[in-house]
Amino acid sequence: MQAVDASLRRLKTDWIDVYQMHYPDPATPIEETLHALDELKQTGKIRFIGCSNFSAAQLEAAQSVAARQHLVSFVCCQDEYSLLERELEKDRLSVMQKHGLGLLPYFPLASGLLTGKYRKDAPLPPGSRLAKSAHHADGLLTARNWRKVEALSAFATARGHTLLELAMSWLASRPYVSSIIAGATRPEQVEQNVAAAGWTPTPADLAEIDRASR
Repeated sequence: MQAVDASLRRLKTDWIDVYQMHYPDPATPIEETLHALDELKQTGKIRFIGCSNFSAAQLEAAQSVAARQHLVSFVCCQDEYSLLERELEKDRLSVMQKHGLGLLPYFPLASGLLTGKYRKDAPLPPGSRLAKSAHHADGLLTARNWRKVEALSAFATARGHTLLELAMSWLASRPYVSSIIAGATRPEQVEQNVAAAGWTPTPADLAEIDRASR
């Protein structure tokens, strides 16, 4: 309760439109968490709630508790999702769709690997996200991911688009994606991200993209 009040003061607003639970709390029963969130909604301090990084089982349990006890329930999920990270399609996505939850993907550009600024066998650009985090770079810059990036880049170029445009437009074309969380360090990057989602891939395009990204 104190954290929400502090956020409202910093934001200089009377309510928060979507309040996200960033990680599951293994030390607190989900019933207790949902009761607290329900109280916040009843007081008008938040309007909707979402979760992030929940497993399929944790998400199903939370929605079941909310329905059974008539509490506020999650309306969206914030999870990592991109052309290079599609793990949630294995189980979480079906739970989201079952309960009508929207998806807010983070790392849509795979920490920049889907922007085209990184090149295989070339030094990482100074100051880039992956240059600053060797551990993160090691997990992302794999032979499998480079094969995907090369195939996807060739696909986009052949159609007069950039790899970034492909990455953002593919996400925007997913019917379960409500919005895309795209980071930016400069105003022009925000403009590029918005413009990138303007390409509407055809069903044939999507089928080929699917093959190239798996």
